[in-house]
Amino acid sequence: MEAKVSPPVSAFLPAAIILMLIGWGGLYLLISYAPIHGGTRWLFYFLAVLALTGTALPLVAFLNRRFPSTSPPSGGVILRQALWLGIYFPIIAWLLEKDIFSPFLAVLLALGFITIEFLLRLRERSQWKP
Repeated sequence: MEAKVSPPVSAFLPAAIILMLIGWGGLYLLISYAPIHGGTRWLFYFLAVLALTGTALPLVAFLNRRFPSTSPPSGGVILRQALWLGIYFPIIAWLLEKDIFSPFLAVLLALGFITIEFLLRLRERSQWKP
């Protein structure tokens, strides 16, 4: 029986580079040349999610490879974990913009994301695979 391991970090580099180029490049163009109003504000959040997901993707892949679990994560799981990080920081920026940010709320939001990911991983491990 062969030992299962998570995919190598190099498998995620093309997707990470594409996401970073679109996200960070779009953010640069948006901040430099576009006036800030309703539509560009939501475009800012969308591009921030792309940029931060692409930036977090190699890091998450490396951490999953460096600290293996009993059931190694698939590529979709690694992408989902990077997406949690990509979503977290634009939500924090939105909370800051609306003046409702607090460190307690940031920790509570992070704990919520961690709990959701833990429960999803627990469900995946419990699936019977012959």
